[in-house]
Amino acid sequence: MNGDRPRIVIVGLGPGGEQHVTTETLTAIERADHRFLRTAVHPSAHLVPDPITFDDVYESADAFDDVYHEIARRLIAAADVDGEILYAVPGSPLVLERTVRYLRDQHEVAIEILPAVSFLDVAWARLGIDPVETGVTLIDGHEFATAAADANGAVLVAHAHANWVLSEIKLSVDDPSGALDDMPAVLLQSLGTPDERIVATTWSEIDRTVEADHLTSLYLPEFRAGPGAGYVRFHQLARTLREQCPWDIEQTHQTLVPFLIEESYEVVDAIQALDPDDPTTDEELIEELGDLLYQIEFHATIAEQEGRFTIDDVTTGIHDKLVRRHPHVFATTEVEDSEDVAANWEAIKRAEKGRTSVFDGVPSSLPSLSYAHQVQRKAAKVGFDWPDVHGAVPKIAEETDEVMAAHADDDADATADEIGDLLFAVVNVARHLGVEPEAALRAASNKFRHRFEQVESLAREREIDLRDAGLDTLDALWDEIKQR
Repeated sequence: MNGDRPRIVIVGLGPGGEQHVTTETLTAIERADHRFLRTAVHPSAHLVPDPITFDDVYESADAFDDVYHEIARRLIAAADVDGEILYAVPGSPLVLERTVRYLRDQHEVAIEILPAVSFLDVAWARLGIDPVETGVTLIDGHEFATAAADANGAVLVAHAHANWVLSEIKLSVDDPSGALDDMPAVLLQSLGTPDERIVATTWSEIDRTVEADHLTSLYLPEFRAGPGAGYVRFHQLARTLREQCPWDIEQTHQTLVPFLIEESYEVVDAIQALDPDDPTTDEELIEELGDLLYQIEFHATIAEQEGRFTIDDVTTGIHDKLVRRHPHVFATTEVEDSEDVAANWEAIKRAEKGRTSVFDGVPSSLPSLSYAHQVQRKAAKVGFDWPDVHGAVPKIAEETDEVMAAHADDDADATADEIGDLLFAVVNVARHLGVEPEAALRAASNKFRHRFEQVESLAREREIDLRDAGLDTLDALWDEIKQR
């Protein structure tokens, strides 16, 4: 049937009691000359006479995945020597059996899997549910943090074999408010054996209700994943890409700077494109915020690999800083309005940073308009400012005259210097009027671009070559578009 290839026959010993082991499995066990058991710690393990077990691997390996890989490796080696072996596992070979998954992925030996009763069949009977109609999601307890990220509704968690596993399951869900504490939960133990127990409890008590063992499962009929579960899955993805994608592996903090800036601007574009009457415009912002968040995760993953810091340091740092700088929320400080909040923020920040200049903390890598705006704003906080916009506006005319004077003198350096002063004066006017200059100039540039694209379209309709049209023709087209 399989030529001369070595073969492994895999059978399942059911969820617990002998009554759940099939006749086909018993026949295969009796016929086999070389028998292997994943673990002898199972109520029906005695049905496999004279087996070689792998319980020693559990004791020596550092992680469960190492256990399963080592068992698969030993089985392949044994089949290569003996020609055909039998491998017996608890439950069904096709339900959450990672060793079987690894054996099926290889091509060195042939695999034959006999059907078996799993703990699931008994679980559905005891819970009184149809798993298809109920839409149950089956999750391995060791992978709960990532696998449950998108789970909503009924969840059955297998391999909840110890109370520390149940504790980690509970802690993996971000629920600081305790909203999930009373969520119903059911612990299922030793299904299909005389010691069977079905215990109703709550989410907050899942790790304190029973002494969990290798035959323990957890059923959550109304599970709702918190935001932390989704982020854990995203965090693991960032690590995987950094470890396995050639492009991601090559990146450094420095090489990622252009992408960080680009993604930040794309977030701004998505915000400006939001339409309160059109919920579909949220989709672009969701995507761009995700791209920006990935940049943050990317930098944290690089730092983690270098042994410098982790994303936990980042999130803990911002959490604690926000608590410190909001004493009106988390302490006894009283404020009248948002101006008091901003003043407290600056005072707390100065005390934290030990800053001596009002300009400390202004990033020099900001876009120039934003940099000018921030520098002016900092100086204004200590009183170095015009009383209102009427003092700032005349500076535009003054700086314009100085630009033209420098130009008349044919002094390129002075002209560039005066142009800078003129732009600085315009930023000052914008600040006094409550206009963010970077956003205002971007909007004006977009408006110009949009109108000129319409000029181009109109010129194509009239078969006008813009490069040869001349300024008068371009102005006429521009005015026509503007009037529209």
